Amino acid sequence: MRIGIKGLGMLVAAVLLAGATWFSWLVWGQGGSSGKMLNEVRNKAAGGASDTAKQQPLKVVESVQKLKGEYDVIVAGTDPEGVTAAISAARSGLKVLLVDGRNRDILGGLMTIGWLNTLDLNYAPEASMIPGKHNFLNKGIFQEWYDQVEGTSFDTHTAANVFYDMVRHEPNIDLLMKVKEMNPITEPSASGSGKRVAGIELVKADGSKQTVRAKAVIDATQDADVAAAAGVPFTWGREDIGDKQSQMAVTLVMKLSGVTPEVWQSFGKHKDTGMDAMSVWGFPEMKEYASTNKERVRMRGLNIGRQNDGTILINAMQIFGVDPLNPQSVQEGMEIGRKEAPHIVQYMKEHFSEFKDLELAGTAPELYVRESRHIQGEYRLTMADLLDNRDQWDAIAYGSYQVDIQSTNYQDPGAVMMHPKQYAVPFRSLVPKQVDGLLVVGRAASFDTLPHGSARVIPLGMATAQAAGVAAQTAIENNISFRQLSQSADAVKTMQDKLRQRKVELSMQKFDPPAYTKHKAYPGLKAAVSMFATTGGYDNMQWKLDDKSNAQRFVNNMLAVRKAHPDAFKGEPSAALKGMTDPAKQPLTLEQAALTLGNAMGLKTLEEKTIRHLTERGWIRQETIKAIEQPAALTNGDAFMLIRDIVATFAGKTYE
Repeated sequence: MRIGIKGLGMLVAAVLLAGATWFSWLVWGQGGSSGKMLNEVRNKAAGGASDTAKQQPLKVVESVQKLKGEYDVIVAGTDPEGVTAAISAARSGLKVLLVDGRNRDILGGLMTIGWLNTLDLNYAPEASMIPGKHNFLNKGIFQEWYDQVEGTSFDTHTAANVFYDMVRHEPNIDLLMKVKEMNPITEPSASGSGKRVAGIELVKADGSKQTVRAKAVIDATQDADVAAAAGVPFTWGREDIGDKQSQMAVTLVMKLSGVTPEVWQSFGKHKDTGMDAMSVWGFPEMKEYASTNKERVRMRGLNIGRQNDGTILINAMQIFGVDPLNPQSVQEGMEIGRKEAPHIVQYMKEHFSEFKDLELAGTAPELYVRESRHIQGEYRLTMADLLDNRDQWDAIAYGSYQVDIQSTNYQDPGAVMMHPKQYAVPFRSLVPKQVDGLLVVGRAASFDTLPHGSARVIPLGMATAQAAGVAAQTAIENNISFRQLSQSADAVKTMQDKLRQRKVELSMQKFDPPAYTKHKAYPGLKAAVSMFATTGGYDNMQWKLDDKSNAQRFVNNMLAVRKAHPDAFKGEPSAALKGMTDPAKQPLTLEQAALTLGNAMGLKTLEEKTIRHLTERGWIRQETIKAIEQPAALTNGDAFMLIRDIVATFAGKTYE
């Protein structure tokens, strides 16, 4: 086919335009101040992300009239993970009871009642070449649901209706709402070791009790309530890094009204702020807001999700000191947030022209709780897994969201630990220790508190839930327990094959290993990151391995190590700074590092606190000393390697 000069010019222009569009999407779509991918404006016919979309009325959710005495699977919890687990099991041919235990009227929980309508998404390392088209690591049921809502943020009515439609169209699911109590039935396991969950005793909305037995139970409650009641061991909050009294802040989402198309477009013009058709992230100046309740409430930059009724939902209010398992504490947190919300909105109206005509239209009916219990499973996801971008032989889902550690108190700024490319969640992380017949999905699964900062996001939770439904089918068909399934390569492969048949992608993509993994101090970095002694930021560059450390910074490093291992490090590392002027400006010498280590270890004499003594005792490896190029000015990488050695040899803990 021949193309004339005019036609050739038009073709070149089209190619250049397409290339510019693709380049713009590639550059802007990977980041933003919160690491979200920019989405091109998308107008969907169903529900729509357009300025003329109308909010759907909520569909009335109906409960089953008569329960069976036994089901193949009981799923506890109607958050997105519970809905997904129920659908997955039902599509596997199992009879399923899906139970709500939080007095809800609709499905979707945190998304639809907690109003968390902006998604934290796991993007694949290899981006889609089509502008506006996202390539997620979590496909399957999550992708099916996502394709029916508006986009990276969604209208909560749309989301609730889609969840309900997906459930009610499955004939194998019985749905029971507003249950007052769910108490697990336990009995000795068939192996004679430990116990198994054999069903749940329900107290229904009318106060009547009914015992329902099941071949398998999936705990999709936010806080692993069923698992804890059954005796599953767990850690609380940051307990695994030595801080049991702390967990990430909770949030009360706010609703603002009066958002016209012009107002919406104005948000994206604000400095350090990005947007797509349904989401806005930025306004970092909100951190300067002076709370009326300083020790309990603080603001962070805004995450804004668009609704279809001229309103927006804002996830940015951090509330501290709330115990999510204590109803009185939860109610107090709600009241603190409701009281603070008008002051926050007034501040926004006065300081940002984009908000001057908007009004507070309410707060969410439920708190957004980020962290509580972390169960102890057959495998515990670690920071080393994420740093290594590690695959697992029993992978059932993949994540890539940044490790976002929210503040624990008003003085804590929070941190982004790092941004993995892709890591696997193993099936073993859903299988609790000591109790069989039970799987735990979502944020309460077996994750250390730090990697939980990434693995807690809902799309990954939905992926683990889909795997749990298929695992139930696999275990029942093969007449094995979940623990036996987790130990059988053949059974796991069967489960993985079933997931692939359901459009779940279970493979690592190809990408170059991150630069930090090739650094000589990488083993030390893994140890330091795992103990929350350093953070890498969104770009994995803030560790600054080749930059010079200083005397104060190394003390700060060791304070984090002492918190993580208090039984081993009972001394005071800051004693090493005695008599030193402005230690943050003093280079970290090898001997100063040894003095700091010795003090942290509780060694008594000055001789014991020298590098010679530490190496002679085998606490510091000779290889580590030889790798130090400038003993008079250690780098951060040098410091981390010393920490790695001393924790491995003195505390007996390695982070590999």
